[in-house]
Amino acid sequence: MFKVENLRFSYPKNKEETLKGLSFEIARGEIFGFLGPSGAGKSTTQKILIKLLENYEGLISYNGKNIAELDDSFFEDIGVSFEMPIHFSKMTAMENINFFLKLYKRNHDVESLMKRLGLWEDRDKMVSDYSKGMKIRLNFVRAMLNSPSMLFLDEPTNGLDPANAMILKDMIREFKNQGGTVFITSHIMADIDQLCDRVAFIVDGQIKEMASPRELKIKYGKRVMNVEYKEDGHTVKKEFEMDNIGQNDTFLNILKTKEIETIHSGETTLEDIFIQVTGVGLNHE
Repeated sequence: MFKVENLRFSYPKNKEETLKGLSFEIARGEIFGFLGPSGAGKSTTQKILIKLLENYEGLISYNGKNIAELDDSFFEDIGVSFEMPIHFSKMTAMENINFFLKLYKRNHDVESLMKRLGLWEDRDKMVSDYSKGMKIRLNFVRAMLNSPSMLFLDEPTNGLDPANAMILKDMIREFKNQGGTVFITSHIMADIDQLCDRVAFIVDGQIKEMASPRELKIKYGKRVMNVEYKEDGHTVKKEFEMDNIGQNDTFLNILKTKEIETIHSGETTLEDIFIQVTGVGLNHE
């Protein structure tokens, strides 16, 4: 869907490049996560991909065509949900939606979208009276208005309660299953883990790591098994090397004779991987 080759970009007043030769591909029907600390170049990359920024070096192809040569029909094919919801606050939600519908030749079924996201009953309410979560959900409706082939989502569930976040994630999966492609940035690693086929970590304008969440967990995790079991009324924790664990008599004896409470591999989390790869804590961005 997208092919990015040696992408470089500098803001006019900056001496140092913001993007320092990025190369990656996004396959059709893939959910591609783009992760990194603030200032790493995530937003700049996204703005270039959606043709909001120009004067870059390198080549970006969309469906095999140089995006620099694409006309406004490109915008008919993409949907964008920015991190900060931007709506006309002195208009109702429906007035907002009807305004944006007129920008596109192809329109989605708005009623079904808004009902799914719990907004239909409040469609005639002023957006200024919407909660933050409602504005974020309305943002997603806007991104889907033109039935896009490609979605760009920036922190799509940030500010949503778990129930509404799950609905939105289900809709993203359905979009993918229907052939859609998604470029997503988020600091909520659980969302990335649940949604993404592959993720790329960008640090200081360069991609430092790129793989599936599973491959990353295997690479950065420990090959151990952790067992918690009851013994004399207390919980005992034991760690065993995973190699040749089937021949480990102590491990096998625990499984046979003890009351097991938990057992799991030493798989790491995407939060831990984020910190290892970027060197930055998620709470300090």
